[in-house]
Order: sequence, then structure tokens, then C-alpha cells
Amino acid sequence: MKSSRIKKCFTSAVLITALMGCAATQKHETAGQYIDDSVITTRVKEAIYQDTTLKASSINVKTYQGKVQLSGFVDSEQIVKKAGEVAESVKNVTSVKNDLTVK
Repeated sequence: MKSSRIKKCFTSAVLITALMGCAATQKHETAGQYIDDSVITTRVKEAIYQDTTLKASSINVKTYQGKVQLSGFVDSEQIVKKAGEVAESVKNVTSVKNDLTVK
């Protein structure tokens, strides 16, 4: 009886989560746009990681509708500029808001 109740609760939680995933986010972004932004974010992070002059672990990347925001703390103004250039070079990035701060 108890395991039946646990299964029902688990199934309900899964269904609710699935239905919420189909809805637009608070920013009114469709599921397709969310996936596209996730791909852009991953590509930007990869490009930053592959550039040996940048300290990838200290740079945060967020994307909304193709607009990339960089944030975090870096060691110099040159790194701020370079990170912005790297992000802009990634396919499907429409703009970059560079909020990186020099320590």
C-alpha cells in the first residue's frame, strides 16, 4: 500500500515536471528557443575554454534569444575584451553584453 502511494506521487511529479517543461518560461521563451540558447551557451563556453588566454572557470555565460551575457571576475582588461570577441565569433550570437569585471 505504501509503495503504491509512493509510485503515484512519483508519477504525478514526473507528469507535472513534463508539463511544465512544455510551457514557455517566465521570459516567454518557447522550448525551441530555449534549446537554441542552450546550444549557443555551450558553444560560447567551449570557445572560451579552448582559448588558452582566457580563464574559463571564472567566466559565466548566459544566453536569451541569441543575446549572450558574460559575467564574472578576470585578471585584466585585455581578457575582458578577448572574451567578448570570442563570444561574438560564435555562430548565432546576435549580441554580447560583457559584464566581466577586472579584479
